[in-house]
Amino acid sequence: MLGTRKFVRLAEINLLGLINKMPISRAKKGEIVERLKKMFKNAKSLVFVNFHGLNVANATQMRQALKGEGVSYTVAKKTLTKRALAEEGFEGAEPSLGGELALAWGEDMIAPARGIYSFHKKWPESLKITGGIFEGRFMTAAEMEEVAQIPTLDVLRGKFVNIINSPIQRLVIGLNEISKIK
Repeated sequence: MLGTRKFVRLAEINLLGLINKMPISRAKKGEIVERLKKMFKNAKSLVFVNFHGLNVANATQMRQALKGEGVSYTVAKKTLTKRALAEEGFEGAEPSLGGELALAWGEDMIAPARGIYSFHKKWPESLKITGGIFEGRFMTAAEMEEVAQIPTLDVLRGKFVNIINSPIQRLVIGLNEISKIK
């Protein structure tokens, strides 16, 4: 029989959440899988993130910044995520989901990857892109990093205007040089 002192200590540890909690029921797992499947259907793009070693302060800062960009971020169990992915049947090979798994998704095609990538540059040892889903197919980590490096729409518009303006500007410079000669 446990002594009173040991029983009180075990109760304190359990209240702190240090003892494993009861397993998730089959019904709850089914609900989680259904929510994940709904999320996969509604998301334009999704990024799988390994956040091993990310502290709470940095995670909170990242969540707030992502939320401001319209990107949702959640931690998920790998087994339930794999089950939901298998039921959805995306094209390509599913990336390896090692370590702690989080998902970032949103309505913008590039914002989830860009948001996670920007924080990956801040904390490269504790935050990594492990892959993703883009345009209905699985992408590797390298491919998702390429997607993340695509400039924003405003930057692309600026570059386009500059390309259009360049020949006109050269013509004006040429005419100016001709007028200096005459």
